[in-house]
Amino acid sequence: MKKKQSFIKYLLLVFAGVAVGALIFSNLEFNFSFNGTSLSSKPNFATATNNIENYPIQSLKSFNEAFVQIAESATPSVVTIFTEKTVNQRIFSPFSFFKSPFDDMFGSSFDDMFGMQGGGSTNNGRKEVQRGLGSGVIVTADGYILTNNHVIDGADVVYVRTSDNQKIDAKVIGSDPKTDIAVIKVNVKGLKPIVMGDSDKLRVGEWVIAIGSPLGENLARTVTQGIVSAKGRANVGLADYEDFIQTDAAINPGNSGGPLVNINGELVGVNTAIASRTGGFEGIGFAVPSNMARTVLTSLINTGKVTRSYLGVTLQDIDDNLAKVMHLKAGEGALVGTVVEGSPAAKSGLKTGDVILDFNGVKVVSSVSLRNAIASKTPGSMVNLRVFRDGSIKNFTVRLEEQVATRVAETSRTEAGETVSTVLGFRAKELTAEIAQKLKLKPSAGKVVITAMAPSSNAYRAGLRPGDCILSVNKQEVTSLAGYSALVKNIKKGDLLFLLVERGESKIYFAFNV
Repeated sequence: MKKKQSFIKYLLLVFAGVAVGALIFSNLEFNFSFNGTSLSSKPNFATATNNIENYPIQSLKSFNEAFVQIAESATPSVVTIFTEKTVNQRIFSPFSFFKSPFDDMFGSSFDDMFGMQGGGSTNNGRKEVQRGLGSGVIVTADGYILTNNHVIDGADVVYVRTSDNQKIDAKVIGSDPKTDIAVIKVNVKGLKPIVMGDSDKLRVGEWVIAIGSPLGENLARTVTQGIVSAKGRANVGLADYEDFIQTDAAINPGNSGGPLVNINGELVGVNTAIASRTGGFEGIGFAVPSNMARTVLTSLINTGKVTRSYLGVTLQDIDDNLAKVMHLKAGEGALVGTVVEGSPAAKSGLKTGDVILDFNGVKVVSSVSLRNAIASKTPGSMVNLRVFRDGSIKNFTVRLEEQVATRVAETSRTEAGETVSTVLGFRAKELTAEIAQKLKLKPSAGKVVITAMAPSSNAYRAGLRPGDCILSVNKQEVTSLAGYSALVKNIKKGDLLFLLVERGESKIYFAFNV
């Protein structure tokens, strides 16, 4: 009797496990409720009724099974993207580099008859088709696909191959080079979209899976596993707006545009690039966070473009030296350099030297995060800033405006053979008309400009360069060469120097020990 009861109890546990498993993986099948809303105005993303983050791991087999289930849930949403671009290939004949002996007799008509021109190329050349390959991830049931801008940029023809081997023509909906995100669309039913995760909740050390088509079509939907190595990577040089997730999941050429997936099977990033000395995998890959990609996707679908907000300031991080001078903590806030005339910042009263500590109640930890937060707001939004100015806290309310293009000035060259101060590590002179011409600057009375630097100096390491105009020394305004000389004459080796300089149209702070 006891054996029978034990057997029944065992069966009940098995059935319970099956039921729980069905609930756990119910996110693998997605049902959409359109409610009469067209996707052209609002994308309907997939939603999960449950997740697998609490999947019980009791053995190596169950640990292995968890990763299998994640891969199986996400892989059907991944596509391989093929592009074709037609270019003109110039053809050269053996005689192209010599003048035709018939030129004098027949003029250009002889070359025209045989498809040649005196310059050596054919009149119309030969058309050549360049082919490219990348990856993408389906994010809505009616065919919207996320990928990278560099995957489809300039393509004349785009088509995809799905996990069930369908070849489908695709249309480019829009792209955003500033984040390297693009959206394409296929018109086919029965697609399986991935669930969009919240990349803001992603933590360093979490397991992630990258899926894509590295190196070629024969390796389509390759799955690699790793962890989140870092978040908020910027200044990588891949895009204008960078907030990359760094991962050691193997990413190779061809993976671009494919998904980075968390343990719930949710999209948390769009794989974009690798850092490599050889062109191969070296354990450092970058993905655009899903929240940033989702914002771009929605904007491209709704309006066909990405509109960003604009505050009208240049920003820089607070390093250790700046923190000492300004009596702040390193990494606390973002320092305002240039305030653009007529910008929202100028209208609200922000000034050069202000430190923005909070943006809409959220602590500012870097200039990059603040810049991204500003850009993500809708133009016309009212935002609240908590600002540190001259030892006191001030609050500002600013109405953001639509971002406009900004002009970046070129770095100027130094005068040859210039001697530099052995203490400061650089030489500064009055900005005369002659020096302004040499440094390609606008002459201005009373301005002091750096004309030469020692490459081994702390000033150079801090980022100062010839052509920078010195506006203030240790918070004292510079209005003449004599005034500048008086401010620096007592500076000794090892002293902390705090400079505000003008570079092109930007104002930048530097703090360093001379």
